[in-house]
Amino acid sequence: MADFSSFDMPSASSSEKADAAELQRLLAVEQQKAQFQAQVHNFTDVCWDKCMDKPSAKLDSRTETCLVSCVERFIDTTLTITNRFSQMVQKGTH
Repeated sequence: MADFSSFDMPSASSSEKADAAELQRLLAVEQQKAQFQAQVHNFTDVCWDKCMDKPSAKLDSRTETCLVSCVERFIDTTLTITNRFSQMVQKGTH
């Protein structure tokens, strides 16, 4: 995604700079929303394929347990990877 934080606006008024900062904040929020939605879509696909034998009007307990476990594992794995990358970045910058 684009990073607009390095734009210099020497001739911009403080109001324009504030508007640019607000726009940048809004873009960051929208990027986070898009990333979250992509994650939800991804684990929905993975867990559906793994747990659903045949769609029916009701989830049986085995399918429900499988879906819950799959999503929890997916979230735990994503958090572990994210934390590990964060640690690597922090070690690299110090």
